[in-house]
Amino acid sequence: MTEPLIIRARIPAPVKEVRHALTDPASLRVWLAEHAEVELPDRFAFWGRTTPEGDAPHQRLLHADERTVRFAWLLDGEETTSELSVEADGDEVTLVTVSQTHFDFQDVLTGKSIRGVLQTYWCQVLANLAEHFEGRELTPKADYTSADLRASVVIDASPSAVFASLIDSEAVSKWFGFPIEIEPHVGGRFAMGGFDNDPSPAKVLELVPDRKFSVDWGPGNGVGTWELEGSGGKTRLTLVESGFDEAQPPYAGWGGILSGLAELRRYHEVPDWQPVVLA
Repeated sequence: MTEPLIIRARIPAPVKEVRHALTDPASLRVWLAEHAEVELPDRFAFWGRTTPEGDAPHQRLLHADERTVRFAWLLDGEETTSELSVEADGDEVTLVTVSQTHFDFQDVLTGKSIRGVLQTYWCQVLANLAEHFEGRELTPKADYTSADLRASVVIDASPSAVFASLIDSEAVSKWFGFPIEIEPHVGGRFAMGGFDNDPSPAKVLELVPDRKFSVDWGPGNGVGTWELEGSGGKTRLTLVESGFDEAQPPYAGWGGILSGLAELRRYHEVPDWQPVVLA
């Protein structure tokens, strides 16, 4: 069996408040899922469009105390185990650790199992949890019931500043939380992990300064497009994924883009910015 997937995130609130947000159904309906029901120590359930296989609640509570919530989660016919734990990282910051079993990175690449979305799913909801405590508008999450992959947010920065942070390798690597190298011209390479580690890099299709940036992710993976529109010193950024097999939408990759979008917004808007999800 593979080792559990471990994700750690820094949440700007005291432990007691974060622990409450992990088990309070009203809070869960803000940052985690459309629907949530909690009756400790017997029930912990969530479901909806932004939950993988969220047609109904598929969780079974295993354990809950002042630091930990652990539950079984049936996904693609397999019962996985998810655990969320909290610990203080100073007086006003909490480190949340997610442990998730039955994650195989090959499922990310092949789309064979919905479990392939779990890494980017947890990154999305943890970013939402941080935004919830920061009092910020939450970043859209992936809708696992739809093949219409698009999202739009307003960033409190000029189009030129936002565009620069989309095409500069150092800036993108910083807010996305993963090494990315970009040749910022039409036909240039877009390499996840860097040019030396990506044997099949994506290709820049369009680059219109301060207005549009699009990338061809390769056969079967479609095209990602970022469009920018400025107004009053702010930027409306619209993301669209297109050209993929609609019978098998690339939800794992789309979730990664949306969790990155949350950090892009914070990168421009939060003083003394630090990433939510720790490398």
